This record gives sequence, C-alpha cells and structure tokens, in this order.
Amino acid sequence: RSPCVRQINRYRSRVPARSSSANCERHIGKVTTDRSDSACYGSPMSDGRQLAEAVAELVHIPSVNPLQCNDPAITGERRLAEHLAERASDLGASVELDNVIGDRPNLIASFEGQRSDVLVIDVHLDTVAVDHMTRDPFDGAIEDGRVFGRGAVDTKATFALVLQVLAELKASGQRPGPSVMLVGTVSEEIGGLPGARHLAQRVAASGQRIDRMIVAEPTVCAPVHGHRGGVGLEVCLHGHAAHSSQPHLGSNAISAAARVIAAIDAEHTRLARNDAGLALGGGSVSVTEVRGGVARNIIPDRCDLYTGRRLAPGEDPSLEFEHLAELISTAAHPCRADITMAGGRGFPAFLTDPADPFIVELASLSGSQPETASYGSNCAAYDAIHVPKVLFGPGSIDQAHQAVEWVDIDQLVKAADVYRRLLAPT
Repeated sequence: RSPCVRQINRYRSRVPARSSSANCERHIGKVTTDRSDSACYGSPMSDGRQLAEAVAELVHIPSVNPLQCNDPAITGERRLAEHLAERASDLGASVELDNVIGDRPNLIASFEGQRSDVLVIDVHLDTVAVDHMTRDPFDGAIEDGRVFGRGAVDTKATFALVLQVLAELKASGQRPGPSVMLVGTVSEEIGGLPGARHLAQRVAASGQRIDRMIVAEPTVCAPVHGHRGGVGLEVCLHGHAAHSSQPHLGSNAISAAARVIAAIDAEHTRLARNDAGLALGGGSVSVTEVRGGVARNIIPDRCDLYTGRRLAPGEDPSLEFEHLAELISTAAHPCRADITMAGGRGFPAFLTDPADPFIVELASLSGSQPETASYGSNCAAYDAIHVPKVLFGPGSIDQAHQAVEWVDIDQLVKAADVYRRLLAPT
C-alpha cells in the first residue's frame, strides 16, 4: 500500500473521527510538543523551528474536503476548527464555531485591538484529497528547511504563524494594534465557497465593521491584488440510443458533445483575442470533464460535460452563463442540452487597486511587488464586502495540491515578520 494509505490507517486507529483534536498526538520529527509555556503558541520566541513545529501541529489534524473523500477519519473541518478555537481562546479571543453545512463550522476568533479598526484574516480550513500523495500526508515532517504534509502550504501555515504572533503580543502584555478577526472557512477547495459565502452573509446581516481583509493563500509573501472570477456549467446531452450498426436510427450524444467542445474551443479563441491590456488578462473557457457511452455497440443516448468559464473584471457571471448555455444548445442540436450552473452561482473577478494604501503597505512590509494570480480564492465570494482585500501568505502555489506538499521555513519566518509589523501595537 502507498505511504498515504498507511498514514491514514494510523490516524484512523489513533483518533476517533468525532474526537476533539486537542487530544491528538503531535509528533514533529523527533520532537514532541506539549501545552506548557514552551509549547508552540505559548512562547514569544519567533525562530523558524518553532514556526515549523506550529505548522506541523496543524498538518497532523486532517481536514480533507468531504466532497473529495468519504473517509470520516480524515474528512471535514470540525476537528481542526475545534483545535484552533481552543488555541485562540487560550490567547484571549472571543471564539465562535458557526455551522455552515452539515457538521462543518466556520471558526470566528475575535481579538480586541488597541484601535477600533478591524482586520479580517480569512484562512480556509479544508484541504484537497490525499489519495495521490507519495509520502505521509499528515506526518508534518520537518526536513531540509521545509515542513511537509497536506495543508502545510495551502493554507494551514497562516493559522500557525498568526496565532504565534498573537501569542507573542499576549506574552508581552500587549494587544494588537488593529482588532483582529481570524476566520477559518470551510469548503474553499471545492463546493462553491459556502464557508466564504456564509461569512459574507453574516457580515451583511450583522453590520460587522471590517476595514481591511487578508485572504490566506500561498503567494510567496507577495500581496496579490486580483484574480479572475468564474462560473461553471454542468451539461447533460440527451440523444437517442440505437444499434451501432445502424447509427442513422439514433442520435449520438457523444457526437453532440464533440460539436459542443469545438464550439467552446472557438469561443475560447475569440476571448483570447480580447485580453490585451486587461489587468488580469481576458476571460477564458474550457471543457474539463466528459463522460458518455454505455457499450461499444450502442449509439450513446447521453453524454455529460463540465465547462468552466473564467471571468475578467467587468464580466457578469449570469450573463456569461446565459451566453454559453445558448452556444451549447445550438451546437448540440438535434440533441437536447440540459444545462445548470455549477454550485448555483458564479463569482465575479476580484480586483483591488494596486495603489490602494493597504496593498502598498503590504508590499513595503514584504519587500515584494503587488501581483495578480491565475487561480481563484475565497475573495470571489466577498465582492459585496467593499473594503481593500488582498491575498497573502507564505509558500508557493506551485507546491499546493501536489503529491508532495511543503512550505519553506524561510517563508514562514518572512510571513510572520510581516504579520508582526502589521499587528504591532500603536
């Protein structure tokens, strides 16, 4: 069996699926941490080893998105949310677990600052699946200047280092300059961003003050001020079955899918001609899933596709969905096309002016120029929160979702230093 399967089995035998993560063993290399004053979050020390151990502690707590795995021993965000809630409470935060879907809560930990302005730091709790990993996904090994394991870079590292910085302030008898709302959101990796959408609805309903917002992603400690939005189309093409020796008696749904794919490719070519000079590039569209056929001697009466449309600033998700739905229906004829919007909604592009003072401040603190990203994030769900928003975090997106995931300890040190100065008392 693969290292991944062996590690999952070890975790399953060690911690019941519904147990509190506070009791999980935290083995980091040959070092075992505890809850004493020298534990990960209890000391004002800020060396790389301590930050690495704090990240490893969180890697040990699986939080695989349940839409990508059905093993209750490693899926769901509750164990990690409860663990972080306990840590934040120990540091004086007001803590709430706000259930979103099923038994999957957002974490909201509010730290009172010296000032009334509020900085939200949103870190998604879930990780992608681990089946394809080639080393233990939850070992949190510290080797060669890196911390290994699922979630090490995407994005448990930010939880660890922000809590470390807040612990340093508490140990020195100080509060952060801004009030800090540290949020852990569920289901960012897949599922339509329900955790982020729930948070946005909560903010709107409560009138919660927010002045600035950081969404944690591995950006190599550069402030990322924009990325494209997106809308997905789930397509079911209906034809008519017939014997393959008499294809004229049927209506081939796979042939209809071929026509749809050709039309989508042509639409992508059209979009690519219009991206010159756009801050995030232009829109794009592609077919990424195709399923059809029941037997080699039957003309297929059904074929399913998934089409993803990336949105440039100013493009409306609903309008682009309608445009593509019409294009697909026309190309599929005479087959019928049933088309639904994936997740029930799309998301507009996220873009903050790189000259915004918050972006400029983060660029100065990190020594990095503002950038844009090719991937998406929870920011797509926060378009109704009209404050400066930015993606920021240690490590590279190139290491996320990989068979071997890791984050550089040097990046942890750099990000912690940025947060240390960002949260400094007045």
